Amino acid sequence: MANNPVVNMFKVKELRDRMLFTFVILAVFRLGSVLTIPGIDAGVLLKYFEDLAAQNKNAFASYMDFFAGGAFSNFSVFMLGVMPYISTQIIMQLALIIFPSLKRAAMEDGGQRKVASWTRIGTIIVCIVQSLAVTVYASSIPGAIILRDNMFAFRLLTILTVTTGAMVTVWLGNQITSKGIGNGISMIIFAGIVARLPHAIIELINRVSSPNSDINIVFVILAVVMFIAIVVLVVYEQSGERKIPVHYAKRVVGHRMYGVNDVYIPFKINPSGVIPVIFASSFLTLPLQIASSLASSPKASNWISKLSNLLSPTGLCYNIILVLLIVFFAYFYTQVTLNPTDIAKSIRENGGSIPGIRTTETESYLQRVLNRLVLPGSLYLAVIAVLPTLIQNFLHFPQSISTLMGGTSLLILVGVDLDTMSQVEALLKMHHHDGLVKKGKLRSRNL
Repeated sequence: MANNPVVNMFKVKELRDRMLFTFVILAVFRLGSVLTIPGIDAGVLLKYFEDLAAQNKNAFASYMDFFAGGAFSNFSVFMLGVMPYISTQIIMQLALIIFPSLKRAAMEDGGQRKVASWTRIGTIIVCIVQSLAVTVYASSIPGAIILRDNMFAFRLLTILTVTTGAMVTVWLGNQITSKGIGNGISMIIFAGIVARLPHAIIELINRVSSPNSDINIVFVILAVVMFIAIVVLVVYEQSGERKIPVHYAKRVVGHRMYGVNDVYIPFKINPSGVIPVIFASSFLTLPLQIASSLASSPKASNWISKLSNLLSPTGLCYNIILVLLIVFFAYFYTQVTLNPTDIAKSIRENGGSIPGIRTTETESYLQRVLNRLVLPGSLYLAVIAVLPTLIQNFLHFPQSISTLMGGTSLLILVGVDLDTMSQVEALLKMHHHDGLVKKGKLRSRNL
């Protein structure tokens, strides 16, 4: 028991406090996920979404619930989750690249605080737009709104409640990042997925055992094998690296020679991790929610209905856009975090060089290596991300089950788990304890 990593985790006071703090924050998030916003009849909502699930027409609700941990179908105060914040972050990062004046402002003293303030203001605007779409969607559900006599008061109350709930969710995530374990925003999404797994498994068992079931038990076994294989593949892919050797020249100071040993720049096979999948999915959330909410209204025009059908998570158009966005964000995020220009400049300033590569060609060489890594890595992410659609269309699984057993959820679950375990292992070793694994070491996905 002396070298048991689980026991050691609770021996280290700092780690124990961080873990307890994280669990408390996640419990608060789950509590807020079941608190229905004022003016909504929870019983009517439950029956409405159960009927949609029985008809397998709950693609939109299942998609929104996937990131909010079931909070959307509950119409809870946390029903938007952290998606508005992530969407705003994407827009802000793109704006910093497109507009040089914004980038210069961000690089000044206190610039990052300004960017954080702009991101929060943008998040509030996005939340207001999405919460207004929520009121339209609620109006399409018969008997869901209790305050039918005063729709203006209901809309105003819903906008204030949902917007505040989304900002509180972001604050909870930030608290986990600073005082807990792991990346807070990723942990919020992780907790939502894990919380829905038991319900999805029970629903799958009920569907298979039903006499009128259209799900073959062989397909269920095939899906479980696929689930395990993808987990193994993701973990194996995380360990792959392309090492770029860098040689640093020795310096003579007085009568002594100083220098450093040759080092390597480790480029992962998939440098961006699961960030492109999260970015692409959250980026599509806003137009999907607005289109679906407006299309649910009885007064919706034909083009809104067509757009809503076109953006259905199970449709061909949506998945094509998702794949393209994943490839785009893989390149975009890699360029932001692993900028070849900055890396080449740092190597030259420290008197280093890559063997066989001219100093003037260092940047182009690094860019070429990254391009060769990012393309297959992004396509690998895209293939796994579209698995829910394939599972639903070909194995006839319900939307709620295929989403959780599909690629995006697995990528997020495995990625966040590896990242959190690597932080726990680092804290254990810092306090002179053995790590979580006896051989090798855990590598963070930098979520």
